[in-house]
Amino acid sequence: MTPVELSRTVLHAVRRAVDEGELAVAVLPERVVVAPPGPGGCGDYATNVALQLARPAGKPGPAVAELLRTRLLHVDEISDVVVTGPGFLNISLAGGADARLTRLVRDILRAGPRYGHTDTLAGQAPQLHAAPEVRALVLMDSVARVLRSQGASPRMHCARPPQDAWIRILGLPSDITVAGSDTPLRPVPAPADPTPLGRDAARWALLHPAPHDHPRIGGAENDAHLAQRETNPLFRVRYAHARGRALLRNAADLGFTPEPGPLASDGDTQAVIQLLSDHPRVLAATAAHRAPDRLARHLVAVADALAPLLPSVLPLGDEKPSAAHRARLALAEAAGTVLAGGLSLLGIDAPDHL
Repeated sequence: MTPVELSRTVLHAVRRAVDEGELAVAVLPERVVVAPPGPGGCGDYATNVALQLARPAGKPGPAVAELLRTRLLHVDEISDVVVTGPGFLNISLAGGADARLTRLVRDILRAGPRYGHTDTLAGQAPQLHAAPEVRALVLMDSVARVLRSQGASPRMHCARPPQDAWIRILGLPSDITVAGSDTPLRPVPAPADPTPLGRDAARWALLHPAPHDHPRIGGAENDAHLAQRETNPLFRVRYAHARGRALLRNAADLGFTPEPGPLASDGDTQAVIQLLSDHPRVLAATAAHRAPDRLARHLVAVADALAPLLPSVLPLGDEKPSAAHRARLALAEAAGTVLAGGLSLLGIDAPDHL
């Protein structure tokens, strides 16, 4: 069960409790946030949905949590639910860590670049307005892409149409409606024309900093965005993806393919697994806060966590390919899939060769 599936399962339990009269809540949450347990928690995931419902339901948080716990224990994919603190639900998934890792990697490979996409916002048509400035327009385009990944159908507007060069070089859509707004997306403007960087580097330079931070564009700053070295975070992300694709080609030459399976539970492996598990939540948060920088920073974290694992994917010397090699290859492919999918939502290519 993925975090998205677990979120839906908990929300279904809430709705059934309301429908059957166990909870009297006028407005239900649109979604339930699940995340790794914090200090004092246990299990695989935790949620504070019972705390959110306690006041409108007129019940103590632990009582609401216990009510939901009883329902969740009947779900086959859930092995245990523990209530902690003022009403946190701590959920353990069935099958143990190895089984959960295998399911996670298989889920990612099955979904491909659409891993983390949902229909949570289906039926919603948010109206996005950008200030008539290149960074605001690129920000709006990326926000719209992420909103679509969550099922929404956003509409994009700007007081002036984008310049032809911005459409052609930066990949901005040409169908932005000319309309004004009192509350447009208004990040700190780009200090110089970003188009000399080309589409990928320019979009990264505009999106990676938080909207309230100044983008580093123009003059010598452009060299840092184009440099093919570790100091460039976009290079690290694209290199990790390309390295993963190269390992798949190398493995095919050696006669083996990726196969999700158990892996040694060291710190590096766990870091990658946690980040991959967290990807759907990052997409949801990026959509909710209109903040593509969250996704960009997440991709850098995935790439940096993956780097130490890549040298151990292929057999060394006379070593024969084993189940562990196949499992590591599958994990590397899953991470590369997340990187490619995330970059596409930022409007950036993920080449197989660098």
